[in-house]
Amino acid sequence: MIQVSFPDGNIKTFHKGITALEIAESISNQLSKKVLVAQFNDNFIDVSTSLNQDGAIKFYTWQDSKGKETFWHSSAHLMAEAIESLFPGVQFWVGPPLEQGFYYDIDFGDHKLNEAELQLIEDKINVLLQTPSQYIRKQSSKKEALEYFTAKGDVYKLDLLQKLEDGQISLYTQGNFTDLCRGPHIPNTSFIKFVKLNSIAGAYWKGDEKNKMLTRIYGISFPNKKELDDYLLLQEEIKKRDHRKIGKDLSIYTYDDDIGPGLVLWMPNGAAIIEELEKLAKDTEQAQGYKRVVTPHIAKENLYITSGHLPYYKESMFPPMVLDGTNYYLKAMNCPHHHKIFAAEPKSYKDLPYRLAEYGTCYRYEQSGELFGLMRVRCLHMNDAHIYCSKSQFASEFKLVNDLYLYYFNIFKIEKYVMRLSLHNPAKLGQKYVNEPELWKETEDMVRQVLIETQTPFVEVQDEAAFYGPKIDVQIFSAIGREFTLATNQVDFSQGRSFNLKFTNYENQPETPLIIHRAPLGTHERFIGFLLEHFAGRLPVWLTPIQIKVLPISDKYSQLAQDFLQKLLQNGIRAELDSRNEKIGKKIRDAELLKIPYMAILGEKELEQGTVSIRQHGTNDNKSCSPDDFIAELKTSINQKL
Repeated sequence: MIQVSFPDGNIKTFHKGITALEIAESISNQLSKKVLVAQFNDNFIDVSTSLNQDGAIKFYTWQDSKGKETFWHSSAHLMAEAIESLFPGVQFWVGPPLEQGFYYDIDFGDHKLNEAELQLIEDKINVLLQTPSQYIRKQSSKKEALEYFTAKGDVYKLDLLQKLEDGQISLYTQGNFTDLCRGPHIPNTSFIKFVKLNSIAGAYWKGDEKNKMLTRIYGISFPNKKELDDYLLLQEEIKKRDHRKIGKDLSIYTYDDDIGPGLVLWMPNGAAIIEELEKLAKDTEQAQGYKRVVTPHIAKENLYITSGHLPYYKESMFPPMVLDGTNYYLKAMNCPHHHKIFAAEPKSYKDLPYRLAEYGTCYRYEQSGELFGLMRVRCLHMNDAHIYCSKSQFASEFKLVNDLYLYYFNIFKIEKYVMRLSLHNPAKLGQKYVNEPELWKETEDMVRQVLIETQTPFVEVQDEAAFYGPKIDVQIFSAIGREFTLATNQVDFSQGRSFNLKFTNYENQPETPLIIHRAPLGTHERFIGFLLEHFAGRLPVWLTPIQIKVLPISDKYSQLAQDFLQKLLQNGIRAELDSRNEKIGKKIRDAELLKIPYMAILGEKELEQGTVSIRQHGTNDNKSCSPDDFIAELKTSINQKL
């Protein structure tokens, strides 16, 4: 007999060999019909798995993130079965679940898949679903697996097998499809009711642009039609809010082949947004005692060896330039430069906390296939700062940074957010992380305690820390619920020692400061991309590039319009004149498409009465008022960040 404990603390006795599904049935028939995957002790398992030892069990359904992940992973295998039946001889790389849906990377040989064939695959999936198939796990020896995939001629699975140890290899079969997979999977395909294949993309094998380009097919699946319908409606809204489309329509940014991929060209409208964001950050940071610095875009190799970026981060850095026999690198991070500024002059405890801030330009070598609009770029402008403090100051400084996030969230109407406390993996000390186990535990406990004491919502994630210490990744959600990684708040117990940073403490002894790396507005690139989607391009008045468009009804009123334009500009309002020889209706429609908050319409009545007619974006009514009253009202709105 074995003893099995449940999340509520209950412990029950079962015979050896009982399956996880049979345990679910013993709890309730309803649960057994919904359970998709189980966790036994530390392992996620198929519900058909036999249990032969004591342990703790937990069940996951579609309502749980792990349930959805397993559901979508199994759907990727179903899609692969449909593809193999339609295109015999194709070869498969990997097919993982995503936060929403799944994908599979496939080698179709010389065949180029088109959109019509995507529908053909979807139709074949629906045919397969008419005859439910179980997901059957088979433990395989390495020799058997190699023989199987050699017979299929699948070089990609053979490559995967080279890295797997004998005794840790499993194959999964459903219907006529068998795949190399560690699992787990849902019980059978009857749980999958609706599948939608979304798109086709290219993806280099192993993410390396030197390798062959594979075909990546994205899809999603659901257990009921309502969730599919809701998803499709959301996708339509997401398309409307795509920052790439809005960025082009509103002339925010552009790319050019002669400049290079991932290198953003900010147009005048984009530069106006950047200026406002920088002004907000600089004013806020000045009020909190930050000192502003400026650092170069390149530095000698030795700086990044000292900081640890070359040992731990080299693959994300651009290759070196050789000058006078010395390697120089484009900076991927501002922190080493700030450390040198801290070290340039002696510091005592009276100088701490010492806060250095910079909107620094950094360069990171993202793979070509990973570049995406403003979200993944190679040149980025970061709202960066580094706080040098003693251990006794750490909690209050870390809390101030978190409070700063909340202050910005309120300004930008970000209502949903979560902090991800990223921890190290002890098994990777000395490889991915600085080999200081005691300091890792101490700093992780410090960060966790601050989050608990300040009642900040957070989740813990293993193996995602920075190489020099734990960090908080700030996850924010747009108005339609899309998740974005905004910024980071990192603790650093390593670089202070690496750079021999010291301050004289109360006992007149040298002490190494703790360092907090923080970037509450992230980068211009990612944050502006988020804002364009969050506000669907209709930015708050204070942030919008053109706050008002002046529209004369005809050339007769050009001077009146020009005079009002000058008055607006003199009051610090971003305004433009539409002097085209077009009807007023077209001028209004064009201003609406550009999502300009206000339009000032000037004609005979306004000339006679000394007024302006103001029309607000998205409305059909004009309001008549004096120019001075309107300007005063608009300036108040701008100053209050409305």
